Amino acid sequence: MRLLVTGAAGFIGSHFVLRHVGQYPEDAVVVLDKLTYAADKHFLDPVLDRITFVEGDIADQPLVAQLFEKHKLDTIVNFAAESHVDNSIRDAAPFLRTNILGVQSLIEVCRAHAGVRLLHISTDEVYGDLSDDDPPRTAEHVLRPSSPYAASKAAAEMLVMAAMRTYGIPACVTRCTNNYGPHQAEEKFIPTVIRHALRDEPIPVYAEGKNKRDWLYVTDHTDAVEVILHTDWAFRDPQIGSGHIFNISAGHEQQNITVAKAILALLQKPEKLISFVKDRPGHDWRYALDSANTRKLGWAPKVSWEEGVRRTVDWYRKKFVS
Repeated sequence: MRLLVTGAAGFIGSHFVLRHVGQYPEDAVVVLDKLTYAADKHFLDPVLDRITFVEGDIADQPLVAQLFEKHKLDTIVNFAAESHVDNSIRDAAPFLRTNILGVQSLIEVCRAHAGVRLLHISTDEVYGDLSDDDPPRTAEHVLRPSSPYAASKAAAEMLVMAAMRTYGIPACVTRCTNNYGPHQAEEKFIPTVIRHALRDEPIPVYAEGKNKRDWLYVTDHTDAVEVILHTDWAFRDPQIGSGHIFNISAGHEQQNITVAKAILALLQKPEKLISFVKDRPGHDWRYALDSANTRKLGWAPKVSWEEGVRRTVDWYRKKFVS
């Protein structure tokens, strides 16, 4: 393959590139990243001599088109996104540009290069709020996004699905649960807990900390993306309907307060550091995905919650203490 991987200096994208280059050294990999606050080119240092790195914006359609002409690319894996819910509540404009207009830019390039495959990375947040009694969501469930971030990701999905129907673009969409692990932006929940705990500072937890998330270790996510990327029918069979959408989850549902306490225990810090703060507007209670359609491809998560959180704490401990 000749891949364009967008957002690959960020959290999940960097792990995908590192693993893909190691597993498929014959593939050509071009990375396009805007290098926002959530990205770090140094994440890619181990493979920089084996990839082509370009700093730029996926919404810059002429730039994306130029990369396709120059490198004869045949596949896009789109990790690029503005992804922080609180930031989207404060200012939705960057989310609309990257998550919607940026995706349309990629679609236009696919239109101009017949046969180019597009694998678009989405999120469980497009389903919106679940109660404790709701079953995990499947591809057939209705999307009810709650935040500007989630709405922008749902809109991007609709654009991809419309492009498949209208233009015949070979594409598919993955929806994943909350990722965690090394390389995540410091403002996200788990890095925030670790950072504050190491400094013996109050750890902000919304409301009573009982909101539930299904936690997925980052390399389990990228391994699932890899399996889907190598499943050719996922991009081309017009008869499979929702088979173009793949849910990726580990089934490790945890309340936020439980996550915070687990990290404090690993760091041997007191639970009294937890400080409950005013809940954010429109805070979804629970997310959960049914990943049976992805598991049928032969994928299964390998990293347990206990092992994953230990690895994550160890990585951030070195980062924040050094």
